[in-house]
Formats: sequence, C-alpha cells, structure tokens
Amino acid sequence: MADSTVEVRIGSGPSNVSAFAERGLLTEIENLVAQVQDLYRSDGIPWVVGYSGGKDSTATLQLVWTALSSLPAEERHKRVYVITNDTLVENPAVAAWVHRSHLAMEQAAAGQGLPVSTHMLAPEVGERFWVNLIGRGYPAPNRRFRWCTERMKINPTTRFIRSVVKDNGEAIIVLGARRAESAARAARIDRYDRRSVRDHLSPHSDLASALVYKPIVDWTNDDVWLYLMQTPNPWSFDNKQLLTMYRTASPDAECPVVVDTSTPSCGNSRFGCWTCTVVDKDKSMAAMIHNDTEKEWMQPLLDVRDQIADAAEGRNLRDFRRLNGRVSLYNDQHVPGPYTQDGRAHWLRLVLEAQTWVRSHGPQDVRDIELITMDELHEIRRIWVADKHEHEDLLPLIYKEATGQPFPGQTRFDDQFPFQAEDLGELRNLCRSDLQYELIRELISIEHSHRMAARRSGLWNDIKTAFDRSGYESPEEAIDLVRALAQGREAVGASATIGFDASWYEAVQSHTSAESA
Repeated sequence: MADSTVEVRIGSGPSNVSAFAERGLLTEIENLVAQVQDLYRSDGIPWVVGYSGGKDSTATLQLVWTALSSLPAEERHKRVYVITNDTLVENPAVAAWVHRSHLAMEQAAAGQGLPVSTHMLAPEVGERFWVNLIGRGYPAPNRRFRWCTERMKINPTTRFIRSVVKDNGEAIIVLGARRAESAARAARIDRYDRRSVRDHLSPHSDLASALVYKPIVDWTNDDVWLYLMQTPNPWSFDNKQLLTMYRTASPDAECPVVVDTSTPSCGNSRFGCWTCTVVDKDKSMAAMIHNDTEKEWMQPLLDVRDQIADAAEGRNLRDFRRLNGRVSLYNDQHVPGPYTQDGRAHWLRLVLEAQTWVRSHGPQDVRDIELITMDELHEIRRIWVADKHEHEDLLPLIYKEATGQPFPGQTRFDDQFPFQAEDLGELRNLCRSDLQYELIRELISIEHSHRMAARRSGLWNDIKTAFDRSGYESPEEAIDLVRALAQGREAVGASATIGFDASWYEAVQSHTSAESA
C-alpha cells in the first residue's frame, strides 16, 4: 500500500477536507492504529465497539481489530465487546449481512487469539415495534412522536453497557461517529469533546461511567470508502460486497467519479428499520428492489411500510380517545389516539400476509423469515385480551386466515371467561352503538378479573375508568363535551392551562351547565 493511493476517489462528499490529505492514507492509518493501541494499553477499562454493519462502524472496528492484532499477545489484556442492536425490524438484507459478519468475527477472533466477542442485542418483547403498534395501538412513529428509538435501540444498548460497567466499574464505547455526517452531528460531537476528561475520550451523554472514543471522527465519507477498499478486512469479509450493498441502495445504482463538490457520494445511503415511518420514503429499500432482482421479494415489506406511513389511512384506523381513555384537543382540534381494535387487526393481517408471501415466493434463504416473531404474537394476544378487554380473542383467527396454519397456542386465552366469541357477537348486535358494546364488554371483563379477589379493592375505580372511556353515545358527543368543557373554563376566565383530560362525569356536568345557561 502506497501513500499515492489517496488519489483514488470513490465518490465525493460535501466540501470536506480529507483526513488523508496532509500525510497520505498509509501514514494516517499507521498513526491512527498507534493511537488505538496506546489507548487500549493505557488502562484496564473494557471496550464496547458499536457495529451496525454499515461503512462507518465497519471502518472503526477494522481499525480496532488491526491495532489489536498488531499487539503482542501478552498486551491484549482486556476484552473488546462488539455489539449490534437488532431491532427485529431491520432491513432484511442488512440484517443477514450483519449476522454473517458476527459469525465470521467469532471465528476470526478465535483463530487470531484476540479478546474480541460479538453480542447481538435486541429489545425486550414489550419494547418491540409490533407489540407497541399492533398490540398497544401506538400510531406509526413520526418526527414528533418517535416512540421507537428509545425502546428499540437505546434501551438494549444501555442495558448491555451498564452490565459491563457493573462488572468493571467503567466502559469505553468506541463509535464510528463522524463530523462530516451532518452539521448537527458535528455540533453534538464538538459539544461533548469540550468536556473531554482524557485525550481522545469524551463523556457519554447519558452514562456517567462510560467514555466515548471516536477514531474516525475527522474522516469524510470518501475517506471511509477509500480505507475500506484499500485495506483487507481482518475478519475475512469482503468490503467490496458492502460497497455493492450501498450501491444497490442508491437510486442510480452508481458510485460516480469525482468531478466537483456537487457530485453525489457513493455510500450516502442509510439503512435502518424497514418499518420506519419517520422518513417520508424508504429510498434505500426501494432502490434495492429496483436495482437488484434478487431483492424483489422485499416488495411486500415496502408495501406494508408505505401503508403504515400513509397518514390519511392511519387516521381512519385510530381511536378518538388516547390510550388512557381521555379525549384530547389541540388548538380546539381533535387529536386522534391509538389504533382501534379493527385497525390493529388490519395491521396484523397485513404483516402476516406479507410474511406468508415471502416464505412462499422468496429465495431459499428467507423461507423461514419472521417479520413478526411468535413471542411478539403471544404478547400482542395478551395485551388485546387482558389489557384491552377484547375477549373476542381475534389473534388466533387472524393468524390462521393469513397463514393457513393454526396458531400455536392455547385455544382460548382465558378459559374461565364466561362468554364465547359467539356470545360477544350477539351482545354487539343487541347494543345501540360500538361504544355501548365496548362499555358493557369492559364492565364484564372487570367483574371477571375481580371475581376471585379476597378484597375487591380497585373495582369501583376500574368501573369509573370504563365509563370515562366509553360512556358516550358517539365519538362526536365525547369530542363536543370536552370542547364544551374547555370553552366553559375559558368563559369563567380560568388562568390555569387546560389539560383536556376531563372525565366523562366532568364533561357531562360542564355540558349540562352550558346548555342550561
């Protein structure tokens, strides 16, 4: 490898100066490897390397790996944990790449005598995407309500790092963060770097006993690709395949030659969850499907994602109440709540049908794919019946209709519940409205859940909550009552902020007063 290789450009980035411009690629990498080695040998604090399978984390891990393998065996004195957070809704092509990478790393580390171990992390079942969207009814994440990030990404990683800190007192987290990624990322890096307590180490934003090391922080996008293309992967993975994956995820499927600073860079694609609705369009998955015939089987996933992201369709499937049963207004406009029972059943059917299609029509290596796992299905069923009082227990039926297979679980979720699904169907027919049916069904469920209690404490509060939730003739009546309550408070000159969380009783009383005024 010669310094002149720095002239080989794969793409272009924004007008950023290459980290290799002054001393060349070879010298810069040698200096950086020496820096990694010095930091590694300076203490006994274990390292946790974040690896997503993308270009930045690959380059970072490759540097660490090279530094470790160049040290004498007796100086490799502390563990290096390579962690990947699998949200279980990752882009399937990327997820498969990462899982293969982990296997290759384990074999290579054992063969080379390196203190490196890989760890695939995942959110707990209650934190997962489908359990919250289909089970609890959370609306699709958006920029203002991004409920998924903390549950699915931050929490699993935090739990692992805290376990390392608990065992060792401290941890050093090695990340592939770069200033050139965005102005916001650069500002955030600079803010924490100003609080550095040691050379090259800055405090973690949330974990008091963790320090962060960013070895490629000053690299440009092109620097990353140049390094990956010019240096062999130490765990015997082909970095050119990584480049191909990025290229197929770009709309034009090209990595252009640099002509000026406006030339788009290869590898600007971003991979993430295939269910992500925070972005308007999943351009990387759409490009993969368009550019690679072997990825066409992912089209049903993209269709599901696009339907969930459709705000207009989603609004029609949402309840008029919040999860706590309250009606919410913002600037006198009604704010819809979680997905209704029909809405959640719709999304479940859609996901299971997509999974069934892929298993039947996809390539051999995805014939066992799980878009939604069995433990997630069991938790969704529990939430529907036990938490939401939906004793119709629809999940087994939906599963059988969508997959053609019986649901692998007990026939009835609660064998002691006095009503069968047919009985509840008759009850629905006898009720004047869906809200009346929901109220009576919930009251029966409450009485059933309290029937064996020695002290039926909480019974009356549960009954009051049921009336607060469903004690209306129609959604329109509930919204009008809460709006009347808000207007009544304004009329008497209330100085306190209106929380729009009135109970059914309060709303009725206010509406009655307004009508008689």
